[in-house]
Amino acid sequence: MTLSSYDAVIEDSGREARAREQQALSHGIDLLKRLQGGGLLPPEETEALLYIRRMWAFFVQDLSSSRNGLPEKLRADLISIGLWIITEADRIRQQKSTDVDELVAINTIIRDALA
Repeated sequence: MTLSSYDAVIEDSGREARAREQQALSHGIDLLKRLQGGGLLPPEETEALLYIRRMWAFFVQDLSSSRNGLPEKLRADLISIGLWIITEADRIRQQKSTDVDELVAINTIIRDALA
């Protein structure tokens, strides 16, 4: 394999990873919008918030790895955002908050930045 074909494989795998992340974020955003609109039953509301929590826990774990190729400052910023999202999802699940708007907005911004 030549160096240029190796670079192409690496770039393709990065694109595929971003596409999977976009897809996961889109699913989470859809769940949050349904929650926001009252379109979920109580058990589904809990599952929607747990999905967001698990997704961001995975992202934070990946961002914490020294093997993650993003610049350190960006990783730190995304970890901070991720921890906030996890906390807010927990607050909503525990009925300490009802504001889903910010979760939708932040996840949408991040999803769209992956394009």
